[in-house]
Amino acid sequence: MLIQPYLFFDGRCEEALAFYGQAIGAQVQNLVRFKDNPEQPDDQPAGPRPPDGEKIMHASMKIGESLVNASDGDCLGKPTFQGFSLVINAKDEAEAKRYFHALANGGGVTMPLSKTFFASAFGMLHDRFGVHWMVMSPP
Repeated sequence: MLIQPYLFFDGRCEEALAFYGQAIGAQVQNLVRFKDNPEQPDDQPAGPRPPDGEKIMHASMKIGESLVNASDGDCLGKPTFQGFSLVINAKDEAEAKRYFHALANGGGVTMPLSKTFFASAFGMLHDRFGVHWMVMSPP
């Protein structure tokens, strides 16, 4: 069994994909825009429609060995990410510092990166989109 996170950026998905590419080396594997949907809105059940076909219906990005899925969702401009954190297990303290500071750019630090009894470096933050992260390196 494999579990993969699916993040809804509510209209900021393209910006998020670019940010994660720059910050932590995420590589977009697949990207489908709403305009690429062969079914016209009249063929679909009633519900929210994206404001423009350029918004992202589905994307997947590879981060290290993991795959994270993403979408613009309903495009209401109010992304919320609560009750979970994505964890980066860095190979060493230097890599942990690099990822931590890159992800915190435009976001906020919940717990500064520091040595703990279980890691040579551990810290918590939320990025500019509100996604919560824990970054750690081995003891």
